[in-house]
Amino acid sequence: MSSLSNNVRTKEIPFDELAPDRLREEFRRNMGQISRHSIAFFGGTIFTMGVGYLVKIYVARVLGAELLGIYALGMTLVSLTQLVGCLGLNGAASRYVAVYNATARYDDLRSFLTRSVAIVLAFNATLSIGLLFCGGWLARHLYHAPDMERYIPSFAVLTVLGALNVYYCQVLAGFKDIAKRTIITNFLGTSLVSALTVALLALGTGMRGYLWAQIINSIVVVVFLAAVTWKLTPKAARISRAVLPSFDPEIKAFAAAAFGMGALEFLVSQGDKVLLGFYLSPALVGIYVVASTLSALIPLILQSVNQIFAPVIADLHARKRNDVLQRLFQFLTKWVLGLSFPLAFVMIALASPLLRIFGSTFEAGWPVLVIGAVGQIVNCSVGSVGYLLLMSGNQKRLIRVQFVMGIVSLLMNITLIPVLGLVGAALAVAFVNVAGNVWNLLEVRRVLRIFPYNRSYIVLVIPAALSAASVLSLRYWIGAIFRPWIGILAAVALAYIVFAGIALMFALDEDDRMIAASAWAQVRASLQRR
Repeated sequence: MSSLSNNVRTKEIPFDELAPDRLREEFRRNMGQISRHSIAFFGGTIFTMGVGYLVKIYVARVLGAELLGIYALGMTLVSLTQLVGCLGLNGAASRYVAVYNATARYDDLRSFLTRSVAIVLAFNATLSIGLLFCGGWLARHLYHAPDMERYIPSFAVLTVLGALNVYYCQVLAGFKDIAKRTIITNFLGTSLVSALTVALLALGTGMRGYLWAQIINSIVVVVFLAAVTWKLTPKAARISRAVLPSFDPEIKAFAAAAFGMGALEFLVSQGDKVLLGFYLSPALVGIYVVASTLSALIPLILQSVNQIFAPVIADLHARKRNDVLQRLFQFLTKWVLGLSFPLAFVMIALASPLLRIFGSTFEAGWPVLVIGAVGQIVNCSVGSVGYLLLMSGNQKRLIRVQFVMGIVSLLMNITLIPVLGLVGAALAVAFVNVAGNVWNLLEVRRVLRIFPYNRSYIVLVIPAALSAASVLSLRYWIGAIFRPWIGILAAVALAYIVFAGIALMFALDEDDRMIAASAWAQVRASLQRR
């Protein structure tokens, strides 16, 4: 207890008094880099969310819950095939591309990029052929959805393209260029797939048109991602007549760990849909997917931060700069939680009218949205704990947590879905989300000796409470005065305006103002250069 108390007292000392110039400058540099790329990723995510959900509303109304359920079940097969086909190399890419590039080990970088992309392409192509032969049987006997069989060839194509997409995205994360990746995947990709989806569905192509829109978009995105990867790769790591070095054994171990974590993540993130498909109808799966997808938007700020924070963690840990890492973890977690709360509360308070936008059938999923939102708030409140374990070489601890949570998830879904249906699946996911994140937080504290919390978090209570009150005051007017979507947008805007206004007046301490000013200066300078 005494060591914890000392740590808490130390964290409350103003940053400029505590840290030497070297620590302060390195913190500012890393914070500026995280800010630039996170803002780019966040902007792309907001664009994707805005355009994407307009299209999803249109798709939901055109296709209906049953076809959306069939699509979701088909994508579980795609995700499983990609997981096996990538062999964990996509997870290793963000770490080892960053390490090899930072240390100028260009032969090792060339070997990793050449060998890994060949393996990913070959394995996923082989497995997609297997999906062509086995997918129909799975559709009939596992999901009891024979109509899905006709779409298996499209899902098989998406397997290969999706695997390359995920792999190159992680490579660009290793090069610490999330901004270019965001432009390609979010702005270009979202615009293209949205236009194609609307056009093809308007022509009456139905589910096939929806899938072909995604296939065409994936081809374009993969080509652009590969081209940017080529440009970012140092010339010494591109083409050489020299023999490719073999994979470092450490890469194989890390990839195996990443594969194990991916398998466990699949069990947690897709197991509920698989079991829902087995126990219930595709239409109910469609309702569940729409509601759970909405709650998955809550941690978008955390996801934006993680895209660039992950390689920064690997860099700082390799140089034994836990002092900088502690400061980043504390600052980022505090504001990820604060800025995620208004969106979460809007989804909880306005769950029914929000789902009604997709069609009256989907309103039945409001308990799923409420339960999922509560779980996601806990996810945001612990910050980047999973990446801290993974990128610091403590992946075994992360695997242990995910393994236990995967078993718990499976058992809870098998027990609760036959009794409670969609609510049972939502409860299982939320419990695993909360328990797994808290466990990861304790592991981070134990092994890295860093912890994100201090008394500065208390100042978030007032802006959060007033933000929630503003949403509740607007809630009773939405049905009477506004169209549902206008009222929901107004609620989100009001929640963030109130939160930001109160936080700027009362919740910023000396460290926050210094960091915000430094980050904004670097972002503004970056924008001016562009």
